[in-house]
Amino acid sequence: MLIDAHCHLDFPDFDADREAVIERARAAGVAQFIVPGTTRRRWPAVLSLGARDDVSVCLGLHPYFMEEHAAGDIEALAQVLDANPQSVAVGECGIDARFGDTLDAQWRLFDAQLRIAKARKLPVVIHCVRANDPVAKRLRQLDLPAGGLVHAFAGSPEQAGKFLDLGFVVGLGGAVTFDRAKRLQRAVQSLPDDGYVLETDSPDMPLAGYQGERNEPARVAEVCRVVAGLRGQGPEAVAANSTATARRLFRL
Repeated sequence: MLIDAHCHLDFPDFDADREAVIERARAAGVAQFIVPGTTRRRWPAVLSLGARDDVSVCLGLHPYFMEEHAAGDIEALAQVLDANPQSVAVGECGIDARFGDTLDAQWRLFDAQLRIAKARKLPVVIHCVRANDPVAKRLRQLDLPAGGLVHAFAGSPEQAGKFLDLGFVVGLGGAVTFDRAKRLQRAVQSLPDDGYVLETDSPDMPLAGYQGERNEPARVAEVCRVVAGLRGQGPEAVAANSTATARRLFRL
């Protein structure tokens, strides 16, 4: 049994065939989906999906959508989390250093969400692009009690180790399937069995061979096969380890 630990099933990309996408995932062995919120506007759609038995949700403010965030969003996030205790984490939040013009605002927004998570003893789901070291430094300073997930990890074995030492796990998705991702593949090989979860980031983060196509949760099974090959383990063992870690992290 597999869990897609990070997929955006609420996105409009799935409006035309969401149920068919979920059925294809089920046929591939995916029994549960973790759906993170990205903007205040999308929280209602995320919460609506969370009414399903096979979907768990997170709520947050994503750094990619800085132009959509507004004054009052942090206060609204705290309120909606308190009103919806079924939310399993704060996120997707984080830092994307590709967008230098908004970096200061990203850090303020990220820090505010980390403090919300700490106060509520919730894990955080972190988007971290070209910022592994400063993000790890900030997490160490705040000492979050429930840890979290560094989603779409693409760093080195050493950077993965820093996050693990802080009580976090890393998310492995489509990036691991590319032959050129040698550093990431070394990191995958270095992880303990309880140090990762499998994810797709659907509809984004396509796997090798699927570039230009919409990603979907069924392909977490292929991520599982690639990770198993890198680690010299059977896919069943990798699936079981990832599922156990996701359940522990999100208290499923």
